[in-house]
Amino acid sequence: MAEKFSFLLGCFLFLSIPVFSQVNEFYFSGFRGDDSNDNNMTLNGGAEIEDNGLIKLTNFTSRVLGHAFYTTPIKFKNSTNSKSLSFSTCFAFAIINEYAELGGHGIAFAISPTKELAGALPSQYLGLLNANDNGNFSNHIFAVEFDTVEDFEFGDINGNHVGIDIDSLTSNASATAAYFLENSTKLELKLKSGKVIQAWIDYDSETNQLDVRLSPFSAKPKSSILSFAVDLSSIVRDTMYVGFSASTGMLSSSHYLLGWSFNMSGEAESLTLSSLPSLPGSKKSHKALIVRISVSAFLFMVLAVAIVFYLVWKIKDADVIEEWEHDVGPHRFSYHELKIATRGFKDKELLGIGGFGRVYKGTLPNTNTQVAVKRVSHESKQGLREFVSEIASIGHLRHRNLVQLLGWCRRRGDLLLVYDFMPNGSLDKYLFDEPKAILTWEQRFRIIKGVASALLYLHEEWEQTVIHRDIKAGNVLLDSELNGRLGDFGLAKLYEHGSIPTTTRVVGTLGYLAPELTRIGKPTTSTDVYAFGALMLEVVCGRRPVEPKASPEELILVDWVWDRLKVGAILDAVDPRLKGQFDETEAIIVMKLGLMCSNNAADARPTMRQVVRYLEREVELPEVDEELEDFVHSYSNSSNYEKVSNESLSRNDGDVDIEASSSSPLPLIVRNDTR
Repeated sequence: MAEKFSFLLGCFLFLSIPVFSQVNEFYFSGFRGDDSNDNNMTLNGGAEIEDNGLIKLTNFTSRVLGHAFYTTPIKFKNSTNSKSLSFSTCFAFAIINEYAELGGHGIAFAISPTKELAGALPSQYLGLLNANDNGNFSNHIFAVEFDTVEDFEFGDINGNHVGIDIDSLTSNASATAAYFLENSTKLELKLKSGKVIQAWIDYDSETNQLDVRLSPFSAKPKSSILSFAVDLSSIVRDTMYVGFSASTGMLSSSHYLLGWSFNMSGEAESLTLSSLPSLPGSKKSHKALIVRISVSAFLFMVLAVAIVFYLVWKIKDADVIEEWEHDVGPHRFSYHELKIATRGFKDKELLGIGGFGRVYKGTLPNTNTQVAVKRVSHESKQGLREFVSEIASIGHLRHRNLVQLLGWCRRRGDLLLVYDFMPNGSLDKYLFDEPKAILTWEQRFRIIKGVASALLYLHEEWEQTVIHRDIKAGNVLLDSELNGRLGDFGLAKLYEHGSIPTTTRVVGTLGYLAPELTRIGKPTTSTDVYAFGALMLEVVCGRRPVEPKASPEELILVDWVWDRLKVGAILDAVDPRLKGQFDETEAIIVMKLGLMCSNNAADARPTMRQVVRYLEREVELPEVDEELEDFVHSYSNSSNYEKVSNESLSRNDGDVDIEASSSSPLPLIVRNDTR
C-alpha cells in the first residue's frame, strides 16, 4: 500500500512541474493589432504596429531608432557540444524616403542577447551599437544589414549594399544589393526604392556557410548575392533573441516590416507578397473612386484657388520654400521649431557673436537633443550665396572630425543652420589669453591629427574636392571628449577632382592666408594646407599666428619658430603652460611640419595625405634646411601684410575679404569680423 502511494505521489509531483516548450518556428503574414500574434513581438524606440498590420520601425524623424524583436528567446546551441545550430529566416521589408533619393540609414536583421540593445545609437550605428562598444567581442551580436548610406567610418562599399556584421558595424563581408532571375541573370536592387523586397538568410552549421538572397518577388532565388564562411558558435549564446533594428540620420526614411518567417529545424517558409499588408499609398486604385475625385476636383477648383490665395495673404510669416531649396539635402526645420528650441533666440542662449551672425544653444522640442543654431544676420556679407554653399557642402559630408550639420531653415530674411552641439566650445578658448583649461599635449596632438584627417577627407576622399578656406582655431570645435571637429563651411568651395576653381574672391583670416592668394585670388587645397600649418603652430605654441602684444621679433609666429629652429632651440617655442610635460619628438614633428606647410611656394607644401602620414609617423619627416628660409617669412616679406596688419591689429581684427580686379597683386581689405 505504501509503495502504491509513493508511486501516485511521484506522478502528481511530476505532472505539477511546468513544462516550457521551445519555440523553433514561427510565421507572420502581417502584424495585425487585433491578432494574438502581435503579442509575440516586442517593440521599442520609434517602432509601432500600424492599423493595417505593418511594423513601422522608424518614421520621417531625424536620428531615431526602432527595434522589433520576437518576444521569446530562441535556443541557438546544441546542448551536447556547444555547437551553433542552423537557422533559416525570410522577411519582407520596404524603405520609403522622406525625399526622393535622399534618406537613411537602413534596416538590419539581428541576433542579440537582449531585445533592448541599451545604449545603441541611430544614424550609421543602425540602432545596434554605439561608438564605444563597436568592435567589442563581448557584444555577441550578429546582424545582416541592408544599408542605404555609404559610411567611410566603417568602410562601406557604397550606399546600397548588404553586409554581414559580427560585433561591429564594419562588415565582415558585403555586396551591392541585387537579385537573380531564374536564368541566373543578376539585376541590381535599389533598397530605398520604396518597393517591397523579400530577403532570405540561411545558416548551415555543418558547413559553417551563411547565404543571403534578395528578390522583389515571392519566389526564393536559387543563387545568393552574398555567401560567407563563418562559425557562429563563439558569437551566439545558448539562447538569443531574433528581430530587426533600423535607424535614421540627418536624412530620414520610414522602414517597414511586412511579414516574417523563422525556422530552426529547416528552411523558412517564403512569404507571398500579394497577401501581405499594403504599404502607405501603394493600394490599388479604384476606377469609380478616380471618377468621383476627378468630378469633385473640377467642382471645387475655384474654391481651392480662393483658399490658396487666402492662405498666402493670411500667413505672411510662413516658411517659403523656393525651388533651389529642394536640392540642398539635409533636414529642413521649421522656423517655429527653432524659435522654441532657442527660447525665442534669447541672449541667455547665446554661444557667440561673429561677423556672420550669432550662434545660439538650443534644445529641439521633440527629441530634447541639444543643438547649436547659427543665425546669419541680415547685414552679414555671407548672404544667401555662402549660406547655400554651406548647406550644399557640409550637408553631404560625413566624417568623425567634422561638425555634423543636422538641418537648416530659411524664413524670409532669416538664414539658420542647425549643428551638433559641441559642449566644450572652440579651440581658441583653450589656447589664447586666459584659457578655460590647459590642454595636455596628448589632447593637442589628437586634435591636430583629427583636423588633419578631416582635411584629407575634404581634399581627396569625398566625391568632390572641398576647399574650406577658413581654417583657424576659432573654427575647430571640441566635443565632450575634447576631440577636434572642423566646422563653419560658410566660405567653402566645391569643385570636381582635377579641375581648377575659378573664384577670384579671397576671404579668410589674417595669419592663415597663403601669400599667393593676394596675387592670383584662387583658393586651392594648398592654401588650406597653408592655413593648417598656422593652426599646427598655434596649437603647439599656444599663440596666435600674429600676436600684437609680442615683441617685434616674436610678432609673426612662423618667423619666430623658424628662428628658434635655426639656433637649435625649437623646443623653446612650445607653450610654456605645458610646463615641459610633452612628447619632444611629436612636438618637433608638428612644428617642422607647420613650417613646411607655411612655405611661401605653394608647390613646395605637402599635401594633406602627406601631412597625415607624417603625423602618424608612417614616413620620416624630411629635414627642414635653410633652403626654406626664403619661403617661411610669409607675412613680413609681403607688402600687403604691412598694409593690413597695422589696421587690423589696432582693432584686434583678423578677418579679411579680398576681391580680384586684374592680374596685379590684390589689395587686402579688412572686414570687421571678430568671430
